[in-house]
Amino acid sequence: MEEIRRIETVKLGNQGLQVSRLGFGCGGLSGMLNAPLTHEDGCSVIKEAFNNGITFFDTADLYGENHDNEIMVGKALKRLPRDQIQLATKFGIIVLEGLQFEIKGTPEYVRHCCESSLKRLDVDYIDLYYQHRVDTSVPIEETMGELKKLVEEGKIKYIGLSEASVDTIRRAHAVHPITALQMEYSLWTREIEDEIIPLCRELGIGIVAYSPLGHGFFGGKAVVESLPDGSSMVND
Repeated sequence: MEEIRRIETVKLGNQGLQVSRLGFGCGGLSGMLNAPLTHEDGCSVIKEAFNNGITFFDTADLYGENHDNEIMVGKALKRLPRDQIQLATKFGIIVLEGLQFEIKGTPEYVRHCCESSLKRLDVDYIDLYYQHRVDTSVPIEETMGELKKLVEEGKIKYIGLSEASVDTIRRAHAVHPITALQMEYSLWTREIEDEIIPLCRELGIGIVAYSPLGHGFFGGKAVVESLPDGSSMVND
């Protein structure tokens, strides 16, 4: 029998979500930082992370060609106890030709993305659903209104934002409580300490840091030397 280790769990925000203190960002498995893994290898990595105590897994509909990462994560979940996993995914960024991007947050698109992610992940619900980037052409109240409906329908449990401003966070939170805010945060990226962190403390919003090791810089020489060929982290 495989040994399952334990990592301390923490409350993420004050809406009731409990996650492992360490989360696992799955995007790199589908080529976001280096060459993509096969689904079999990616599923093995996710299972190994779970066996070492991680229960909080992060993906997005943006990650991987043709939404490959969500499909891979969905396969991995079939090998794990779903009720012990906190699954986060994201919507809102569309890849266009020439590596251009479009940000979209209309209510219709929110629903389409959520239902598509549920199918790719092959799950009944998403624990934490982030707006990956804020669409400034759509009032955040409209985007949040649709997310609130998805919560009421049981398709998502908690709502998150990513890279949002103080004003946007306040307005969004007034429509429905925000559980988590994902922001870049490391020893050399600390701008959120000025206004964002105090606001999140005030509103009871948890912060999920991405790139906490400064895109690998704070991982140390051994980590950098072990990166596979083609990794974007080598040049960061």
